[in-house]
Amino acid sequence: MTNITLSIRDDIYERMKQHSEIKWSEFVRKVIEERIEQLEQLEESNYVTSLSEELLEKDWNNKEDEEWNDYV
Repeated sequence: MTNITLSIRDDIYERMKQHSEIKWSEFVRKVIEERIEQLEQLEESNYVTSLSEELLEKDWNNKEDEEWNDYV
């Protein structure tokens, strides 16, 4: 299994610590797997159009992303 490093803001980390019952690495792993499966299903069905790409972009590019880009 490959390891990756993920950076998050300090305030988010503090909030995560308040929920120590959650295995955060497992949570993130599952979210990534779900997204990959969604993308592969779109590709298999040849449904990757500009509209679907826009929807995916809208889903992933959000205010939090922009704030993080400003933070880095």
